Amino acid sequence: MKALLQRVKRSWVKVDGQEIASIETGLNILLGVMDQDSEADIDKLIKKIVNLRIFPNAEGRFDRSIKDIEGEALVVSQFTLAANCKRGNRPDFSAAMEPKRAKELYELFVNRLQEHIPVQTGQFGAMMEVGIINDGPVTIILDSKEL
Repeated sequence: MKALLQRVKRSWVKVDGQEIASIETGLNILLGVMDQDSEADIDKLIKKIVNLRIFPNAEGRFDRSIKDIEGEALVVSQFTLAANCKRGNRPDFSAAMEPKRAKELYELFVNRLQEHIPVQTGQFGAMMEVGIINDGPVTIILDSKEL
């Protein structure tokens, strides 16, 4: 499972021109569910995400977690994080989990993350416009297989 975290001042998602979710200070999380992922991958990612100290303290140093600042998360499904671009110029997405099971793991990720912080979501499988006002910018890539 891969998560691309962006520290944001604000983030929102629109589907068909309608805003369906938005957050203020916190994390925009693009989540890619890979073919071999399981609940264990969810637990690894969530533990890291909620404790990752990427928010500034009074001196401006990365020393506070999303829990510490009482921030929010906007989680958006992102199968393109499974892209393999080693051969040719067209990405290969065969490492992505099939949509039905991926949606189940995505929803489980959201539900477990909500146990720690407030969470908004995009719409799984929809064509979305994602707005992000980066803070920093700070962008971190997490892969559950590397944690």
